[in-house]
Amino acid sequence: MPKLLLTGARGFTGRHFIKAAQQADYQVHPLSADLTDAKAVAAETAKAAPDFVVHLAAISAVTHADEQAFYRVNLFGTLNLLKALAALPQAPKRVLLASSANVYGNADVSPIDEAICPAPVNHYAMSKLAMELMSATFAERLPLVTVRPFNYTGMGHDMRFVIPKLVAHFARRADTIELGNLDVEREFNDVRTVCAAYLRLLQLGRPGQTYNVCSGRPVSLKSAIAALKKITGHDLAVKVNPDFIRANEVHRLCGNPAKLEACIGALQHPPLEDTLRWMLSAGA
Repeated sequence: MPKLLLTGARGFTGRHFIKAAQQADYQVHPLSADLTDAKAVAAETAKAAPDFVVHLAAISAVTHADEQAFYRVNLFGTLNLLKALAALPQAPKRVLLASSANVYGNADVSPIDEAICPAPVNHYAMSKLAMELMSATFAERLPLVTVRPFNYTGMGHDMRFVIPKLVAHFARRADTIELGNLDVEREFNDVRTVCAAYLRLLQLGRPGQTYNVCSGRPVSLKSAIAALKKITGHDLAVKVNPDFIRANEVHRLCGNPAKLEACIGALQHPPLEDTLRWMLSAGA
């Protein structure tokens, strides 16, 4: 049974990924060390001696108040991990690094493919791009595969994000909800599909390559609200709160999955309504 070292195991994606990896017969070792503690990361990594690594741990909320924390964790925490992996007697067969589609910023083209030059517009995205560039210094020592997931959601997603916030309001049949910019389009993919893509890339992803993890099916926020209204039979008043509107908003984020599908085959993307029903079944 191959050993898989997983960072961010207690996060939203990590919890779902553990289940998927165990079902795929991986022995999962969740990294418990603080990524910013280089010695602890090195000691635990050496003990785990992983065959595969999936690096999900990050500060992922664009609105996180501590701007420097994005770099301490997302950039330098990743550096600590890669140094620990490079020091192992036997390198892992694959190391999957989770970046973000936010690195593209407000691209002039849509859908976005991997050849589009990144242009991050916030510290979260900038820290992820910095991580990507830094990781290239390990390219000759580690078989790195980088993923840029587009927006996704699912059961257990943090309510700092818009879809779980909406689901929670509809689940409790709230009268009103305050949101930011309603004129945005995102891919609201399913976390289970994202986990399936990561598992396939562990086996098939080409070291040194970057892959968009996406469906190419953007959905407007207004359409997501309409879908929840249809599913629940409930309506609520949507109020735009100017405090929730980001200064550097990415207005449309839609990816081209061609490179990913050429590598791992087509993914089964459930309709957004199916994902929303799954989330509503837990009330969040």
